Amino acid sequence: MFTAIERDVSKALPNPKPPTAQSVRQLPTTPICRTILDYVKKELSLPVLNHSLRVYQYSLAIIKDQFDWDLSEEAVFITCLLHDLAATDGNIASTKMSFEFYGGILSHDLIMKYSNDKDLAEAVCEAIIRHQDLGESGMITTLGLILQISTILDNVGLHMHLIHESTLKEVNTKYSRDGWLGCFSDTIKLETQTKPWCHTTSIENFSEKVLSNKAKY
Repeated sequence: MFTAIERDVSKALPNPKPPTAQSVRQLPTTPICRTILDYVKKELSLPVLNHSLRVYQYSLAIIKDQFDWDLSEEAVFITCLLHDLAATDGNIASTKMSFEFYGGILSHDLIMKYSNDKDLAEAVCEAIIRHQDLGESGMITTLGLILQISTILDNVGLHMHLIHESTLKEVNTKYSRDGWLGCFSDTIKLETQTKPWCHTTSIENFSEKVLSNKAKY
């Protein structure tokens, strides 16, 4: 979970392999995974929950095809489920912090409450804080990079070459995209309007890029 890799995807993966067709994976059923899934089902709207589950499925498929990583499915699952926890209207309004930073803190405390696994809590927190920290220099954890790749794939349509079209179709059939782009665009607008200092502003014209996403999922 704390393995460093280049933050720039083209450097981290200079020679991507042709992706393979993969089926939707079963969700992990460890006690902490069940607890976190039950929690987010109560906290997140259906479009956000489905987005999080798509991101999980993309992440596993891309790791299998493109990366030789020893990264637990449990850690990937929990990170994907919690990465937008602080993007709810209530959580955005409850803090002056950027949603990724607040979400990392909330997730850290939640994992410590239910598992007391310090390494897992810190790895998930780090990945969530940096999941919109896109760039061409520096390093990130493998968990953080796969979260970046999969979220920007679902939101804007980048990195589509890393995943097979049949995998995309199956995942998006299982976890509907209905309402997602408008939902996320509205969240971006809400945060940037109420917190003009927020980290989301580092992605230029982000709301417009989300709404203009024409990728074929």
